[in-house]
Amino acid sequence: MRTHYIAGNWKMNMDKAGAVALAAALVKELKDKPNKYMIAPPFVYLDAVAQIVKGSNIILGAQNMAATDNGAHTGEVSVAMLKDIGVQTVILGHSERRHEFGESDELINKKVVKALENGLEVVLCIGELLEEREAGNAEQVCKTQLLKDLAGVSAEQMPRVTIAYEPVWAIGTGKTATPDDAEVIHKICRDQIAEMYNRTVADNVIIQYGGSMKPANAEKLLAQPDVDGGLIGGAALKAETFVPICIV
Repeated sequence: MRTHYIAGNWKMNMDKAGAVALAAALVKELKDKPNKYMIAPPFVYLDAVAQIVKGSNIILGAQNMAATDNGAHTGEVSVAMLKDIGVQTVILGHSERRHEFGESDELINKKVVKALENGLEVVLCIGELLEEREAGNAEQVCKTQLLKDLAGVSAEQMPRVTIAYEPVWAIGTGKTATPDDAEVIHKICRDQIAEMYNRTVADNVIIQYGGSMKPANAEKLLAQPDVDGGLIGGAALKAETFVPICIV
């Protein structure tokens, strides 16, 4: 049976004191709770937060990483640097990276492969734009992203890959896919992974919902058979809104 995996993507928010305080509150509130938990602070606070979550049941995640190794790559952060400070997983392919910064499926795939080759877990984000959904292309967009972004990833590596479905039109807009909407795409993604690998891999892969999950809708979303957790943005910035999602 799949365990719920609740992850907090703090994006470009917080100061150092706030990051440390939130991490400490989560360590306290989530101690001994049964689900899988991850928080992804901004790069500059990763080291400080690492000291707080060390030895706890909270995984330290990064919001992105370079597709290249250490070297002359100004402004980039390598997988070796992330591992050096205790990062265990990395969010890749987030819609903001795709659509604000122009990251292609080919680039995302290089990052996914490099992260897995170097022992990190991956949260791979996929999802459609509003115009793609309205044109009836949501299913094809998600299938194509899975095919391209997981190219070269073996069945043996897939237990370290989590898929996060983010309907881009529901991120930061206050709109949310209904539980039925989410379930439809999650099942499509699981069936696509079965075609790419096998049914066992598909049945075991965790698929998070990443479109404005909050305490008010988390229970109904997480009750869907193929919704295995959440990649949380705004609601992850305060313990009082993140913890209730974590313990559903």
